[in-house]
Amino acid sequence: MQNIPKELFTPAAINENEAEKISKPSLSFWKDVTSRFKKNKLALTGIVLLVILLIMAIFGPMMNEFDYRTTDLAHANEAPSSVHWFGTDELGRDVFTRTWQGARISLFIGLAAAVIDLIIGVLWGGISGYMGGKVDEFMMRFADILYGVPYLLLVILLMVILEQGLGTMILAMTITGWINMARIVRGQVLQLKYQEYVLAAQTLGADVKRIMFKHLIPNSMGPILVTMTLTIPNAIFTESFLSYLGLGVQVPLASWGTMASEGLPAFEYYPWRLFFPATLICVTIFAFNVIGDGMRDALDPRLRK
Repeated sequence: MQNIPKELFTPAAINENEAEKISKPSLSFWKDVTSRFKKNKLALTGIVLLVILLIMAIFGPMMNEFDYRTTDLAHANEAPSSVHWFGTDELGRDVFTRTWQGARISLFIGLAAAVIDLIIGVLWGGISGYMGGKVDEFMMRFADILYGVPYLLLVILLMVILEQGLGTMILAMTITGWINMARIVRGQVLQLKYQEYVLAAQTLGADVKRIMFKHLIPNSMGPILVTMTLTIPNAIFTESFLSYLGLGVQVPLASWGTMASEGLPAFEYYPWRLFFPATLICVTIFAFNVIGDGMRDALDPRLRK
């Protein structure tokens, strides 16, 4: 082989800035997602709003001397003032205290319904997608039948038939609320179950439970979290709607829906009674939705691979 003179070889120029970038360790999946999420200013605004709402829901009812149940007809329908910051309602109850007491109820119902949907949906969709065949066919056809029933109609019907209360409301909202989560998880499991690491685990004798909770579900957490984040505002809206119709939270408890129901007829003369609960419903739904959209945008580059 002919010898090539060393003079013909010229060392490549080194860009120190580029070399520094190359030398940095690669980001993990979740660090990469977090980095993308932090660049979404609207999603970060949603987190700030949500944190403020949670803090006020915890401490708001304790920030003055008024109780959300105590009536005072001598001070009924007073406008917002230094004494009653959000005014009073037709029974003289402090709207500020009732608003943040209602936040506890509305947020609790939204979170509880979303968690139950998460548990049922992940288990149902995971088992259906992993087992495949006739098991998958039966489970998804059953879910399709339930999904064919109008959601709000079924919830209202259950609230009319069963004894009204927080437990009944959560049950009614989760009867079919888990189906969307199940479909998302099933789709992810169908994509992942033939990956090399899953086949290797099967070859080594790992059982279904280990494969499901060690490999498949953890690698599906991105879409699961996005779906859950978008489920919470839907549950909050449903609770508010039911309470507005008089089928949800019952006195003496307060929720944003019951306050909106009581405030709407008096809106022309006492607008503050509707303004505060309605505004907080909108702000809460907005916060969760932008957080969910931000998470989805952060995950999209990975999900397309």
